[in-house]
Amino acid sequence: MKKTTGVIGGIVIVFIVAVILLINIDFNRLGKENAYVQLNEEPRVEEETLESGEVMKRYWYELPAYNKKGKVIAVEFSASRALREDAYLMLYLDDSNEVTSYDEVKESDIPSEVIEKIKS
Repeated sequence: MKKTTGVIGGIVIVFIVAVILLINIDFNRLGKENAYVQLNEEPRVEEETLESGEVMKRYWYELPAYNKKGKVIAVEFSASRALREDAYLMLYLDDSNEVTSYDEVKESDIPSEVIEKIKS
């Protein structure tokens, strides 16, 4: 009886840990390469009117980004809102250099050789 209770308790704990991990892991960022960009250009805005009459806007950014080695990468990504002008972003790129996610970062978080390229 104690053995069965221990096994069931162990399975429940493993299940709870697995659920917590799946909730907290962002697979759009996991194992991705990073590149950095400064938002110094106006985005292209696309509007779509839904059947309800609500207007949805999508903000598209096409900018040069730089990987950790300072190599330039042309990227295009979108956001559901206009992002802060002159903000620095760390982009998450998949194998085909598609942006899967992004985070706003401070200038001090960007490698110095990359910040030099961004500012030039």
